Amino acid sequence: MVLYESLLGLSADGSPGHTTRLLEEVERAAEAAGGWSAVERIAVGVGPGSFTGLRVGIASARALGTSTGLPLAGVGTLDALVHGLAEAAGGRSRLAVLDARRGEAFAAGYVGSGERLWGPWVGSPAELGQRLSELHEAPLAAGSGAVRFRGELEDRGAEVPADEDPVHRVAARHVCAVAAAGAGDGEAVAPIYLRAPDAERWRERDNPQEKG
Repeated sequence: MVLYESLLGLSADGSPGHTTRLLEEVERAAEAAGGWSAVERIAVGVGPGSFTGLRVGIASARALGTSTGLPLAGVGTLDALVHGLAEAAGGRSRLAVLDARRGEAFAAGYVGSGERLWGPWVGSPAELGQRLSELHEAPLAAGSGAVRFRGELEDRGAEVPADEDPVHRVAARHVCAVAAAGAGDGEAVAPIYLRAPDAERWRERDNPQEKG
């Protein structure tokens, strides 16, 4: 049962709203559950995803855990995404794909039972298409990356729901559901980046002598 859910859009100046409004929404969620005394655990997505978004989310969860004494659960974003795909997939293989920018995708492959077969992984759409053969059957694919790279995935036999289908969104309720099933603990709440931040890549580009 979903007690409270909120989707934060961009702020008035066009910047991500989570940096200023996240804790306000967390408080509203706690109130909807009956107050902090009714909360048993804090779940947070640990990626893969954007560096800023992951840092803000994980730092906020750790601070809340410290102040409330509640245990934390770190949940892989791809695991949460594929959890929301379970009903539509039935017993089929599943593929969770996020748009990683730079023409790449974050992805993970799952067997029909929901167990992860491979990933988290980052690579090009062409490389991802080649990895579909490891699933032994054409999967049902979801996520922002599945929408962006629909053509490449469908050419390899994957089925991608319509762009507007809600299975493409990583929902907080699925993060919570995976955490409730026993995934993660306080020691595991660390970001999954998969690649170096842009700042590091730019520094290496501008100062090649620093590499190695």
